[in-house]
Amino acid sequence: MFFAIPLENKPTWRNPPWLTVLIIVINLVVFFGPQQQETEAQEAATAYYVDAGLPDLEFEPFLQHLQTNAFDAVPVALVQAAVTDGQADMVLEVMRLEAKFLARLRRHEIVTPQHPRFAAWQRERAAYEARVPPVFTERWAQDHRAPLTERPITWLTAAFLHADIGHLLGNMLFLFLFGFTVELAIGRSWYLGFYLAGAVGSSLLSGWAYAGHVGHGLGASGAISALMAMYAVLYRFQRINFFYAVLFYFNVVRAPAIVLLPLWVANEVGQHFWSDSNVGYMAHLGGLLTGAALMMSFRATRTAKVVAPPLTRQQLFDAEVETAQGLSLRMKLEAACAAWARAVKLCPDNQMALERYFQTAALWPDKEHFHRAAGLVFRLRASDAPALAFQHQAFKTYFDQAKPHARLKASDMVRLGTRFARAGFLDDASKLCQALCATDPNHAEAVDLMCVCANARLRAAQNEAALAWLPALQRQAPQHPTTLRLLELKAA
Repeated sequence: MFFAIPLENKPTWRNPPWLTVLIIVINLVVFFGPQQQETEAQEAATAYYVDAGLPDLEFEPFLQHLQTNAFDAVPVALVQAAVTDGQADMVLEVMRLEAKFLARLRRHEIVTPQHPRFAAWQRERAAYEARVPPVFTERWAQDHRAPLTERPITWLTAAFLHADIGHLLGNMLFLFLFGFTVELAIGRSWYLGFYLAGAVGSSLLSGWAYAGHVGHGLGASGAISALMAMYAVLYRFQRINFFYAVLFYFNVVRAPAIVLLPLWVANEVGQHFWSDSNVGYMAHLGGLLTGAALMMSFRATRTAKVVAPPLTRQQLFDAEVETAQGLSLRMKLEAACAAWARAVKLCPDNQMALERYFQTAALWPDKEHFHRAAGLVFRLRASDAPALAFQHQAFKTYFDQAKPHARLKASDMVRLGTRFARAGFLDDASKLCQALCATDPNHAEAVDLMCVCANARLRAAQNEAALAWLPALQRQAPQHPTTLRLLELKAA
């Protein structure tokens, strides 16, 4: 098993994908409406069949009929096992497929008038058949036993039927994930037409591949496969993050969207030949081929009107990072520096990108990129030890190398000085406080930063260094508790 789904695309509720939602609602209504009613009525009829004792009269003759008449729908051994295990629903399902036996049953050739329980059987059989609901699912599903052209309407209607709740919910999830993107890209009219065409293409290939087989084709997966192919052709060489699973292994990969199309095709072909499940892989393949052909034709004839959904901020960031890394490998460092700058602009709190931007910009300490990168690093929220260590090292590098001199905003000095003092980088905290007092002595937070530096020195038992702040504090905040504390220390 292989599947891949996009991770980063998000619907825009300014222009809601209401047609995709409507298709989902139709599928839900069909399943929980007439299909569910049919299932419940069929279960009730089966319960009545068992309670009436009809299996005692019909199952054994049915097995004998299968053994003596050509019947390739279901192996007789499976029917025998179902009879033994009391799985009346399965036996009745097979019995409905064998028209010859039912004809003999209704002609009273199985339970004859001479049978002692004939009257009771006739009465209970009629009561059971009266409880059997009108056929809905099989009527509108694609019947592989019938000629492909017998009921063309089922090429479409089969796409709105589902076998069970898991089948339904899985299909609806994939329908939404791929559908809303394609809908907003090509417009609702084309989207609806292509979705229905994908359903038809799916039915045609599955009808050809499974012709003469017992069973019915149903489910939206063929049309959804068409949407998946349209998505791949729509994005083509644009790199998208996909979640994928192969057997028990799963991961996230970033790859051009078009790469997934041959993988999907190969998966369906391989599963068709080597899987023994009842999944209609040829229906999926028909949808993939139809969707790819439709979108390629659409792009070729209406290129100007194809509006690929806008990239998310994360996608743009990833693209810039990839560009910057490639330029760095090719030693095009100035271009790489500009690419890192664009990446950081998209995600200013991404520490990896900031580090690479700062490191690259440091090669030209007199250029604007170096000053700009330093400012972004100083405004980074240093919430953990590695981030604070990076910020501290970047400060030392910038303060020593920037030309013609370091350019620090007063707010950066206060923020960094406070962080450094609390983290134990006392000399650098003092350096920042002195720079603030020299450039903006009346700054509203200058006194607070001096107090932070002085108290940090006191906690480190560096009393002489703490007292160095006393003259400035006496001038600007003579009654501050830290000033008074330093005066007491000096007097002692």
